[in-house]
Amino acid sequence: MSEDAKRYDATHITVLHGSEAIRKRPGMYIGSTSQRGLHQAVFEVTNRAVNEVLAGRAGVVDVVLTPGGGVSVADDGPGVPVEAAGDSDGPGLEALLTRMDNWREPVGRNAALVGFVSVGPCVTNALSSRLSAEVRRGGTHWVQKYAHGVAVAPPIAAGPATGTGTTIVFWPDADIFETVECSFDVLAERFRELAFLNRSLHISLTDTRPSGEPRSMRFRFPGGVRDFITSLDVTAGTSAHPDVIHFEWENPQMEGRAEVALRWRDSREERVLGFANSRPTHGGTHLAGFRDGMAAAVNAYARDRGLLAATNPDLSAGRIGDGLTAVVSVKLDRPEFEGATPSVLGNTAVGTCVEEGMREYLGRWLEEHPEQAAIIVGRIAGNVRRS
Repeated sequence: MSEDAKRYDATHITVLHGSEAIRKRPGMYIGSTSQRGLHQAVFEVTNRAVNEVLAGRAGVVDVVLTPGGGVSVADDGPGVPVEAAGDSDGPGLEALLTRMDNWREPVGRNAALVGFVSVGPCVTNALSSRLSAEVRRGGTHWVQKYAHGVAVAPPIAAGPATGTGTTIVFWPDADIFETVECSFDVLAERFRELAFLNRSLHISLTDTRPSGEPRSMRFRFPGGVRDFITSLDVTAGTSAHPDVIHFEWENPQMEGRAEVALRWRDSREERVLGFANSRPTHGGTHLAGFRDGMAAAVNAYARDRGLLAATNPDLSAGRIGDGLTAVVSVKLDRPEFEGATPSVLGNTAVGTCVEEGMREYLGRWLEEHPEQAAIIVGRIAGNVRRS
């Protein structure tokens, strides 16, 4: 062992606190400093506002890409508590924007996980060259400004407020991010997805940057995942059977609820999207349960109606998935994800509950819609005979 190693002690350890630690290793908090990480910074601020709407405390979220390179996220909720005003019902504005231990990831089946990390708006603040927070609460308009995650001054009462709400505008730090230009299309895709998965959500995205024509889109889909299926099929550009099959049910065993919408297209391509608490998943127990339950329901119906000979093996989930467009969304009190990247749902009970639900509800739908069921199952069985 070298002499330097022998002399290593506590004096060689540097302890970083608050925004300094976040700025030193940004990838630990938002995944990367690429445009993907930049979008994650936007989602960390949007997360709080979206869940204000889903909790019934706000009506709309407005996100604006500003001419000066900033991102504005506004909601019309009750306004974040302000310490200077003596508010004590929850983490105050300064704590929310400077302390990660005061950020509580939204939990429960009625909350959406907007981003893919959920570390809180304090991380976005730390990775911004500047940030401005405005709160309209209790009849007062409060303003506070930050630089590199540090408050420039305490919140200031800037006069009377009309209505209530919170607006956070931040300018991503060009010294940290590879690019500070957000993609309108990427943000719009995620916000559209959230609106499909949460019928009560109303969110807009506006681009006022000088680089192109101003654009604005509003996302609100009362039809929920039914509308999602229709949108996906339009994008696919192929004809589909007319009705979207839709089920929604709660199950105390999985401590949550499931929602499924599906339709078969005149195609061999399968397109199945899974979500857990509105977060996209690349696999997991909910999708495995969906496939097993769907296969059980279709095979039972096919054998009962003589569409499969007794000597034929069961139709596989892969065969049944030919031409299928489906959205499988579960909303759980305590979602559990596998690994460091939360893209695979691991709740064991969810698989069993979704499988049972699909077997019951899809089986019932097939029985109650014999004409459409004959077309769907006949087509699947026909594909097996032709292959």
